[in-house]
Formats: sequence, C-alpha cells, structure tokens
Amino acid sequence: MRVHAIVEDLHGARQAVLAGATVVQLRAKIPTHELIARGLGFRSLPVTFIVNDDVEAALALRADGVHLGQSDHGAEVARRRGLILGRSATTFEEAISADADYLGVGPIWATPSKIDAAMPLGLAELARICAVVSVPVVAIGGVDASNAASCILAGAAGVAVIRAATDPSLRRNVDQALRVQ
Repeated sequence: MRVHAIVEDLHGARQAVLAGATVVQLRAKIPTHELIARGLGFRSLPVTFIVNDDVEAALALRADGVHLGQSDHGAEVARRRGLILGRSATTFEEAISADADYLGVGPIWATPSKIDAAMPLGLAELARICAVVSVPVVAIGGVDASNAASCILAGAAGVAVIRAATDPSLRRNVDQALRVQ
C-alpha cells in the first residue's frame, strides 16, 4: 500500500511502477468493455493491481482488487469472488462504517483531480481516522513528494497519487517516513 498510483493506461502504470509504485489502480470513466480493453497488460506488472469502480472489469482482468466509492455497487460480488475491496471515505463517519480491506481517505488537501470533492480533511482528521479503523488507510488528495511523509507520520499506511505517480522521490519519502514511524 505504500505508493498507490492511480493511472489511466498501461503506459502510465509502467512509468509509475518504475518510479516505485507498489499498487496501480486503473481509473477511467469509460464503459466496462473499453475498460477491460484498456486494462490488458496490467496483470503482468509486478505490483498489486486494482480496478476503480468496476467489479466486472476487475474480474475480467484478473485484478487483485477493486476500489469502490461509498455509493458504488458490487462489494458483495467482490467479497464473494475474493477481490481486495477498497473503499473511499471522505468523512470520519464514512471511514468508521466502511466494510473494506483498505480505505482511500481524503482529500487530505485540495486537489485539481477532484474539483467536486468534499472539503479537505487535513492531517489531524487523517490521524483521527487512522487511530480508530482496523484496516490500512491510504491518504489521497493533493499528496505529492513534499507532503507524503506527513501522511505516513499521521498514521496512513500509504498514499495514493495521480500527478505524482511517476516521481521517484515520492517512494523514497514514504519509505523514509515508514522507517521513522
């Protein structure tokens, strides 16, 4: 869970893995059949492979797991089929009530990728969530190499990134913070 790279294609996934990503999450708001076509080749990457919002595509691509938002359907199928189940949480209440193997919590800071997202949670709220949930927390939203370590020091098991996915200093900073923790 250290560095969770959210990517749109195989090229981006390969670049993220080279930079130190430990998880790649294929996220593209396209029909399932197109997502499956786009996801071909991800399974061969030497990292955990997650598909965003689409259990059918995750199963077809033999992904390790699926990441679902609070209102997304398919958690029961994902559990039954043995997929890792990630859930998004934008509030303390969502985090403590989510049935998940890991939580993507945020946004921690403002981010251009989620213009319609909830108000940023900040590090204090991230720490409060990490202190009470029993599953790994991945901090997301405005995270980059300059602030990733602070998320780890607040209790997160890792960080999720889009723009910083190919920055090798991100992984170094996360690893260093995990050694300190």
